[in-house]
Amino acid sequence: MRTDKVTLKEKVGYGLGDAASSMFWKLFGMYLLFFYTDVFGIDAAIVGTMFLITRVWDSLFDPVVGVIADRTESRWGKFRPYLLWIAIPFSVMGVLTFTTPDFSVTGKIIYAYVTYSLMMMVYSLINVPYASLLGVVSAEPEERTALSSYRMIFAFLGSMLALLLIEPLVNLYSSMTNLQIGWSMAAATFAVVAVLFFMGTFCWTKERIRPIKDEGNSLKEDIVDLFRNKPWWILLGAGISALIFNSIRDGAAVYYFKYYAVVPDGLQLGFVGSALSITTIYLVLGQGANILGILLVTPISTRIGKRNTYLSAMFIATVLSIVFYFLGKDNIIGILLLQVLISACAGSIFPLLWSMYADIADFSEWKTGRRATGLIFSSSSMSQKFGWSIGGALTGWLLSFFGFQANVAQSIEAQEGIRMMLSILPAVGAIFSVLFIMFYPLTEKKVKEITKDLNEKRQV
Repeated sequence: MRTDKVTLKEKVGYGLGDAASSMFWKLFGMYLLFFYTDVFGIDAAIVGTMFLITRVWDSLFDPVVGVIADRTESRWGKFRPYLLWIAIPFSVMGVLTFTTPDFSVTGKIIYAYVTYSLMMMVYSLINVPYASLLGVVSAEPEERTALSSYRMIFAFLGSMLALLLIEPLVNLYSSMTNLQIGWSMAAATFAVVAVLFFMGTFCWTKERIRPIKDEGNSLKEDIVDLFRNKPWWILLGAGISALIFNSIRDGAAVYYFKYYAVVPDGLQLGFVGSALSITTIYLVLGQGANILGILLVTPISTRIGKRNTYLSAMFIATVLSIVFYFLGKDNIIGILLLQVLISACAGSIFPLLWSMYADIADFSEWKTGRRATGLIFSSSSMSQKFGWSIGGALTGWLLSFFGFQANVAQSIEAQEGIRMMLSILPAVGAIFSVLFIMFYPLTEKKVKEITKDLNEKRQV
């Protein structure tokens, strides 16, 4: 085993990869449903069903990518080459997803299914190996938590960049052509940046950890080991629940400010009307608070442990989400304040999740003598997408259920439904995440014992 220290440059390089992915992930989570309903002209219920079908399939595709990556051998390692190979296809599909050909309604639906399905598959092909890279850069739990924190900080910086620039870019390009082309050109701008970021990760990171056993594992053994891994099941449930919490809040935010909240004149910045302008403020504040949560998570988790930190953060987020429901539609200061507090809690859990998946990979190797880093990390990506698929589908279905109609004044029922989608309904997902993580068994003491034992075996 190589014991090279993880440098600051490498931590930054690792973070750039998630900045690239997160620009599009955040655009999908915050704006894609709105784009399909209000720009492309597809019914919300149809979009919700499409999200469920395409994302569930893509969630199941993630473990396939993990298995393939585990068995990849190249001069660049197992996982790094995918950053080189898939960066351009990822960016091309990102642009096509935000392209609006002049088709019939049926043609538009088919186009949306095809492009979004391909986008999510390409996302898996680059993001699963990228996530797995965390498990082979360093064997030290503290270094992994630090790397995970860098990853999440850069992820939220990438998200913030996308949220700050998407409306001005769409306006700028639309003024030259039209709204539809404006969206495509804005996506193309982010696509170029994403390629550069992925190349930074490829060039500045190293793979150091080799499995104890050099001979290849059988796929059957890897899958059996995974299904017998109790901590994996617990973290899978917690991750899915957390993503349902986040995706419903994210997906409903644009609708909340466009169709429900009353925005004071002083906050009308004039990007795309006051509703989307306050949405930008709301979303960017959320990303900043996410970063604050990440900065706090390492000292807090070092003091009270990863599990207890996760429990505390998600419980507080549950309570604050319920409080959000009781805010008046004109209480913009209260809305923004709660957004900051809830987002700080939500931001703190994601570096913990990724770090705990690295611990689970060690736990599996310690128990079985076989290492399946790609398969285990792909399950994290799977839980992320599966939770996102459920949350995204629910967002579209709930809008339709409450009687939402695009680009018109909403009924009282629709406004009440949108209000609940930023408060009570996400809180349900948060409390389920709390319940799952209460049973997570890998304490800090246990992880240190496992790390010490594995290091001794690798040296032999």
